[in-house]
Amino acid sequence: MEKLDQLMPPRPFTNITTTTSAKQSRATILSPQDTYCRGDQLDVLLEVRDHLGRRKQYGGDFLRARMSSPALKAGASGKVTDFNNGTYLVSFTLFWAGKVSLSLLLIHPSEGVSALWRARNQGYDKVIFTGQFANGTSQVFSQCGLTPHSNAELCEYLDYRDQEAFYCVRPPHVPCEALTHMTTRNANISYLSKKEWSLFHRSNMGVEIMKNFNPIEVLRCNKSENIETKCQLGMKTPFPSGYTVERRWITVFCKQMELNERKNTNDCLKRKLIYLMGDSTLRQWIYYLQNAVKTLKVFDHHGVGVFKTHVLLDAERHTLIQWKKHSHPFVTQQLFSVKDESYIPREIDQIAGDDGTVIVITLGQHFRPFPIKIFIRRAINIQKAIERLFLRSPKTKVILKTENTREMYLNAELFSDFHGHIQNLIMRGIFEGLNVGVIDAWDMTIAYDTRNVHPPDYVIGNQINMFLNYIC
Repeated sequence: MEKLDQLMPPRPFTNITTTTSAKQSRATILSPQDTYCRGDQLDVLLEVRDHLGRRKQYGGDFLRARMSSPALKAGASGKVTDFNNGTYLVSFTLFWAGKVSLSLLLIHPSEGVSALWRARNQGYDKVIFTGQFANGTSQVFSQCGLTPHSNAELCEYLDYRDQEAFYCVRPPHVPCEALTHMTTRNANISYLSKKEWSLFHRSNMGVEIMKNFNPIEVLRCNKSENIETKCQLGMKTPFPSGYTVERRWITVFCKQMELNERKNTNDCLKRKLIYLMGDSTLRQWIYYLQNAVKTLKVFDHHGVGVFKTHVLLDAERHTLIQWKKHSHPFVTQQLFSVKDESYIPREIDQIAGDDGTVIVITLGQHFRPFPIKIFIRRAINIQKAIERLFLRSPKTKVILKTENTREMYLNAELFSDFHGHIQNLIMRGIFEGLNVGVIDAWDMTIAYDTRNVHPPDYVIGNQINMFLNYIC
């Protein structure tokens, strides 16, 4: 928490005119050339200014850099370095030849970042949880949440070892064990002032800084890139970790096999037990795989709705793929079952593990509306569970999928990508040094410019291709 607070100091402002302005800020290409070679690095110096044109003296703006060639269906993230004095270095690696456009979006000014950080950590009540209890043949509903916020008699659902807790107001004459389902809705509560909210109008989010820049010309220059090392768990993933051309994801730190072109997707999945743990962005994998791999059949695991446990089986090849949602907090208006609810660390503890067992974890989207401590605690508990797993079964493969970027028109206080960015930093810090693979969905969804929490199938297919490269 200390590290994060240093990263986002309070930036109070009296008037929106003193906040960072995309229009007034100045981007300059350093050492510009008429043409560039593929593989070159192009650097842009950004000086941010406020709406009155005055130089800013501090950093902390939330920026997103991207390069693209629409005709080639090509894209990649740029890397932003913050010098904390109102200047930034934005670096682009020119991965492909052609006409390349550069983009630098001011998603939130530093004053907006500071307001979001403060508001996020102020309260647990921005989302209302309603629990459904079975009472004979009927149901009763009761208010629930991550903290005890009632003087009424409470049902406490506690995990002492991992310090995880969830509470419901106990309905009269109904035992706590009768809790069966949950639903949520956004509360009409905000910790942002009216003035702060003005920074999060859609017109003030994701504003282009480099809109007057002409595309640059990148030539092949006979440069060849040969990566010999196969994709393996434990590799450090750089940022950007790859790029997309003709919608195909090309990783830059390891040698990829194209699995969908070979019959060996089936060979790869043979005798594999694959456990997907997380949210609906991983459930997309199950839907994709059942269409892409015809031998995988849906096994009805009972339960209703999209949040039930999903299972695919290939009995002949002894392949099992299972998706199960992570436990609280889970934010959705749809009713979902909590009968077999358990946190990811407990799920990992139940897995025996061997060289044919794979666990994929994603965490984040549902944590964005809540104080960051909830996320940090869960990430640390998962890291400890993975360490325990490796002690008993060191050959088990574990892969981390980072969050997708998402829509910009949503309530920024609850769902801004800034929250996801911070959670990515935390995940990378906590999992550093663990022998796990990383699928950088954050990087991929910026490169593809999807801006959708559920990106289209061609993105999911490329995430899965990366996954198969790690496990085959």
